[in-house]
Amino acid sequence: MERHQDSVLRQVEEQGIDYIRLWFSDVVGRLKSIVISPHDLDKAFDEGIGIDGSAIEGLTRSYESDMLLRPDPSTFRVMGAPRGGEAGVMICDVFTPDSEPAASDPRRVLRDALARAEAKGLEFFTHPEVEFYLFERAYEQGVGLTPVDQGGYFDYVQRVDGSRFRRDAMRELERMNIHVEYSHHEGGPGQNEIDLRYADALTTADNLLTLRAVVKGIALSEGKFASFMPKPMIDHPGNGMHTHLSLFQNGTNIFHEPGAEYGLSRTARHFIAGLLVHAREYSILTNQFVNSYKRLWGEQEAPSYIVWGHNNRSALVRVPFHKPTKGTSSRVEFRGLDSAANPYLAFAALLAAGLKGIEEEYPLPEGAEDTVWELTERERKAMGIEPLPSDLLRAIESFETSELMADVLGEQVFEYILRDKRREWEGYRRQVTDSELRTTFDI
Repeated sequence: MERHQDSVLRQVEEQGIDYIRLWFSDVVGRLKSIVISPHDLDKAFDEGIGIDGSAIEGLTRSYESDMLLRPDPSTFRVMGAPRGGEAGVMICDVFTPDSEPAASDPRRVLRDALARAEAKGLEFFTHPEVEFYLFERAYEQGVGLTPVDQGGYFDYVQRVDGSRFRRDAMRELERMNIHVEYSHHEGGPGQNEIDLRYADALTTADNLLTLRAVVKGIALSEGKFASFMPKPMIDHPGNGMHTHLSLFQNGTNIFHEPGAEYGLSRTARHFIAGLLVHAREYSILTNQFVNSYKRLWGEQEAPSYIVWGHNNRSALVRVPFHKPTKGTSSRVEFRGLDSAANPYLAFAALLAAGLKGIEEEYPLPEGAEDTVWELTERERKAMGIEPLPSDLLRAIESFETSELMADVLGEQVFEYILRDKRREWEGYRRQVTDSELRTTFDI
């Protein structure tokens, strides 16, 4: 750790960096930031920087407001400043004044989940495909959303705004040592996808916070607005974040078994079964907003049912094609995540569910190769196919009785999420919508 700190201090001095942004996440996954001068960097590493945690959603209770931010030097990046020059950025862990990890820090939740896996000799790797929309302007009440183009899936859109935007975003991420596998136009008008190269889950979660900030910043600098909202336009695809998951042990991918069906080991099959068995319990973390369920139940390849398959893009869990001679490529693709999830909490929940499946040796049911949407309700019942929660209320009901989620999140985060989501649902339920007015006003 000290070697990392020395490297950061030296880089800040050599590059003449003017200021340092210290980033952290609230429980919802919103990026929070404070700025310090390079002169205070030593203090930040050694003592932490004090903040009022009670002002941050879910971070602490009002009677224990003092918290400390301690930057993780391994996350140090240099990014361009809006008006020229360069700024240093680091992701922080949150601590109590007596130097204990804060129970409510989402990064701590994921760290603890990974530590439980590491105690079994396991490493958890993730590879996300991040979708978002690019609009001409931010949302304004009474003004329709205007995408920057009318392109579709993989279209080469010959418009300067979109093509320059993706190029600029990729360049900035690579400059920050966040490696992009590829990017392309997605299925909706103005919709884009950036895929990050696989990495350990904590690094991926940190990189996702940075990606959102970079994408939004570049969009604003070009007079546009980027949205990671799960379903911003009802007639177009939602913003998913399909994520590939794999477990390694001693440098070997333990999801791989030569000669097995789809190259999947028994461990991988138990892991998938865990994802399926606990899917309703963790859906409030992978799909945390009222709007998330409009994506899940909006068809257009979003998964609505708890099934797995190989060549089935309507499945919650898909087993992608792998190269038979390359065991490291065996993985499972979780298709339920949306781009607005808190990655720390979502990855912790997915890992916990998969490990539970391995520990208890959950049996994996038959995979579904038919598009689940095209089956009748009777056919789905005969096949034992259960639905995901159809709205946030049902997700809350499944979450609040889950011992697994209470264990992986800890009491403080678990209780905050319940309070926050109940509040969101009640606020949504009380609204009178345009749809209601159109259909009922003249009765």
